[in-house]
Amino acid sequence: MIKVLFFASLRERLDEESLEMEAEGLADLGVVLMRLRERGGIWSEVFAADQTVMMALNQEMTGADAAVKDGDEVAFFPPVTGG
Repeated sequence: MIKVLFFASLRERLDEESLEMEAEGLADLGVVLMRLRERGGIWSEVFAADQTVMMALNQEMTGADAAVKDGDEVAFFPPVTGG
């Protein structure tokens, strides 16, 4: 299992703080994104290919090609803006 966390506006839009996913078949974060998108509805909107989402794997910023293994913690959050 991997633990998936959602932060800031993603958490609000999904109405979900976290979930667990079976690690088997999740080669990398790109596959995790695809599986989340496949949930349909708001999930497919939030994780659509044209949406910018930042990712962390075990509290390290990374990209969609980062390998995922059992016991990992994955976090998704919107891009940080300042002003």
